[in-house]
Amino acid sequence: MARIAEVSRKTGETDIAVKLDLDGSGVCDISTGVPFFDHMLNAFGRHGLFDLTVHAQGDVEVDAHHTVEDVGIVLGEAFAQALGDKAGITRFADATIPMDETLVMAAVDISGRGQAYCELPISSPRVGDFDTELAVEFFYAFARDAKVTLHVRELAGANAHHIIEAAFKACGRALRRACEFDGRVQGVPSTKGSL
Repeated sequence: MARIAEVSRKTGETDIAVKLDLDGSGVCDISTGVPFFDHMLNAFGRHGLFDLTVHAQGDVEVDAHHTVEDVGIVLGEAFAQALGDKAGITRFADATIPMDETLVMAAVDISGRGQAYCELPISSPRVGDFDTELAVEFFYAFARDAKVTLHVRELAGANAHHIIEAAFKACGRALRRACEFDGRVQGVPSTKGSL
C-alpha cells in the first residue's frame, strides 16, 4: 500500500502544491520563494526519508508569514492523508539532534489530535531574510493539520540557524520513526481502537 498524498491549496495569499511519499528516500524538490525555508523543508524531508515536493507562491513581498504557515497547513494535510488508517504504525517517537552548540528534541504522537508545543527561544529575530518566529508558526500549522501531537524543544543553543535547522531535522526524524510500521502492532495502536 503506497502512502502517498498530493494536496493543493489556493487562497488570495498563497498557491501551494505538495506531494509526499512517507516511504521515500529523502528526495526533495522544494521551491517556496523563501530560500531559508526551502533549506529547512529539504532538511525535514531528507532526514525524515520522505520524498517531498513543495511548490509555493505567496505574497512574500509583504513577508513570508503566509507562505510558511500555509505550507505547514498543506504539508500537514498531506501527512494526514498519506497515513491512511494508521494501522500498524509505531505511533510514538522522538529524536534529539545536535548541531554544533545546539541540541533540539522533537517528540511526536500520531494521535489524531492536532496540537503542538514549541519551546524554541531564539535571540536573533532573523536568519538572513527569514523571520525566526515563523519556524514555530510552521510547526503549529503542520501539527494541527497533520492531526499529530508535536513537541519541539531547544535543550541548548545559541546560533539561530542551528536551532531552527536542528528543529526541522528532529521533527523529520521523529515523524519518520512514528510513521514506520511495527510488525508486532495489530491494527491501530490505540486502546480506543482508533486514532
